[in-house]
Amino acid sequence: MAKGREGTKESLMDPRRLLRLSLLLFFFSFAPLTRATGVFQVRHKYLHRKRPIADLRAHDVRRHGRILSGVDLPIGGVGLPTDTGLYFAEIGIGTPPKKYYVQVDTGSDILWVNCVTCTRCPKKSDLGIELTLYDPKGSHSGSLVSCNENFCTSTYGGEIEGCSSNKPCQYSVMYGDGSSTAGYFVTDVVQYNQVSGNHQTTPANASVSFGCGAQQSGDLGSSSEALDGILGFGQSNSSMISQLAAAGRVRKVFAHCLDTIKGGGIFAIGNVVEPKVKTTPLIPNMPHYNVNLKAIEVGGAFLRLPTDLFENGDKKGTIIDSGTTLSYLPEAAYKPLMNAIFSYQPNLSFHAIQDFLCFQYTGSVDDGFPNIVFHFENSLSLNVYPHDYLFQNEILVVSCVLLTGSELNVCIF
Repeated sequence: MAKGREGTKESLMDPRRLLRLSLLLFFFSFAPLTRATGVFQVRHKYLHRKRPIADLRAHDVRRHGRILSGVDLPIGGVGLPTDTGLYFAEIGIGTPPKKYYVQVDTGSDILWVNCVTCTRCPKKSDLGIELTLYDPKGSHSGSLVSCNENFCTSTYGGEIEGCSSNKPCQYSVMYGDGSSTAGYFVTDVVQYNQVSGNHQTTPANASVSFGCGAQQSGDLGSSSEALDGILGFGQSNSSMISQLAAAGRVRKVFAHCLDTIKGGGIFAIGNVVEPKVKTTPLIPNMPHYNVNLKAIEVGGAFLRLPTDLFENGDKKGTIIDSGTTLSYLPEAAYKPLMNAIFSYQPNLSFHAIQDFLCFQYTGSVDDGFPNIVFHFENSLSLNVYPHDYLFQNEILVVSCVLLTGSELNVCIF
């Protein structure tokens, strides 16, 4: 479990429960929860749709452009390699509360939802959900955040030039893929479920400041697979978990518990019980959730890799990101890893299918290929079986590798 912002031992060591290789260190499979734990039900984002595997790579390229540019929630989502493995949660906002479906994202900081004043917000979604535009005037508990309020000045690190008490606190985020969101901050009551000592859930709520999206562009404004917004669980003071912790509602700890067999899962915020769970620390003073990857083992043999390959720094290191679908390794690690894996089957013929390395194989991949072990700081080891890093192309009846190389010097899981 990577602590700081984002359980059972079995789920950590059994990749059958993992979303492939992503979400690998701080996501547990339904650990016991204690008081002052908020929970959100996780839901599917892409239901019953088989997306071209190339779309996953394109999505991740855009995603990484964003990253490197610098409580219990039921979560929906699927971990299949032919679906984009993004997850969303249903939250309630306002008085009376209305339902909003937001992407759970550990790679960004703020919660924002589309607002009634939005000029280019999606009107419908192919996900089987009804989109809702937030109206601060339609909520008895909603209010605008002015630019001279503490939330605004702390978010921007000081006073806003030209600010007066009647001016709203505005926000604008430009992502590396060209999409953007802009609007103003509001404060309202966010509804969630709280877990009691007997593992029963009861309704709870807290006042949270979040973005009211007035203008979206790019994928955020036109995607047919749209959601109401994004729930950022990054490390800044503007994130929802930071606000809940500052108010004394929860501890600044969360666990992303995903069920990749059926899709969905639980997002737990606060006191998560950790029986027999190994942990690895987060790297301090990093903008994202960085951890120390120490070594990679294939079939019992450690790869010979450059000693500085996994060092953390500017655009370096190992990032855990819930919004990345596949797993990415620097070429200096990816090539030796592929060579070690396929040394077990030297007579295979390879084919490039949608930029993925594929081959024909009729036997059991678990019998014919080696296990991979990722070793992290504090002696935390993650075993990954062949059926987790290889997937079956249903149309061409070939197996393809889910791991992929990257020109970046960053490992992203």
